[in-house]
Amino acid sequence: MSLFDAIAVGRRVLKTEGEALAQQARALDESFALAVDHLFAAKGRIVCTGMGKSGHVARKIAATFASTGSQAFFVHPAEASHGDLGMIGEDDVVLALSKSGEVREMADVLAYATRFKIPLIAITAQPESALGRAADVVLKLADATEATSEVSAPTTSTTLQIALGDALAVALLERRGFRPQDFHIFHPGGKLGAMLRTVRDLMHAGDELPLVNAQTPMKDALLVMTQKRWGIVGVVDQTGRLQGAITDGDLRRHIDGLMEHAAGQVMTPGPKKTVPPDMLASEALALMSDPPPSVTVLFVVRDGRPVGILHVHDLLRAGVM
Repeated sequence: MSLFDAIAVGRRVLKTEGEALAQQARALDESFALAVDHLFAAKGRIVCTGMGKSGHVARKIAATFASTGSQAFFVHPAEASHGDLGMIGEDDVVLALSKSGEVREMADVLAYATRFKIPLIAITAQPESALGRAADVVLKLADATEATSEVSAPTTSTTLQIALGDALAVALLERRGFRPQDFHIFHPGGKLGAMLRTVRDLMHAGDELPLVNAQTPMKDALLVMTQKRWGIVGVVDQTGRLQGAITDGDLRRHIDGLMEHAAGQVMTPGPKKTVPPDMLASEALALMSDPPPSVTVLFVVRDGRPVGILHVHDLLRAGVM
């Protein structure tokens, strides 16, 4: 096959599957909303099952549910007949995948769900199949051809299964009000985990805070600024609220008679840029970069009082980009 032919085949496959996804989206109806209702109402876990390629997709869907705050796992239908049915509880909901809906190995799972009145959601192309008849809700796969030209290997159908699983997971997380901060709990590692860390995770607090009060003589304020090594010192009032900050720029502007001033006379009121401890680290980095002006250090403030300090280097070391 020439390079040109390979590209043509690739484009044909992507176009075929893309058109099938659009067809699936148009066909979505109230059965999808009912499926989300069952998933939301479940007091137990989401049990995903499927055989062959549908089984691989079911594993992926279970992982997507789990990563977005829903307890979910995969049960192999053949293993279920040899003891793993005990993994499925009466408070669970079963999500079963099969294009044909006629999978012999799934018979015991269907019977078990029926016997114990466990809600069963089916993703299948055949609503009148054994799976479709046993299900409480059927999500019908769009009537689309597989992307293979001469053999009917699962391609388009598995793409539709994955997409429906993603749609269920996203609809469920939005219904639950799942937040980025919650997502971080399940993704502590890698770049995604770094982007979802909060300011509190990375800030410096306690004795590391460079703080003086407004009446502090500048010679003492400079000593604090030098000892803490942040290139900034915060100025607080008698109640501990942040009134302003002194930076190198403030020192240059008040160089004449600097040592005759108090910190409150030299500071820039504000400062304009502060962050709360629960802000995402990625948002703090964006705030640092936004003019005017861009900054390298931010005070972390809660109820007007500084509780920490954050340097751009803390964000970069943590992998926040």
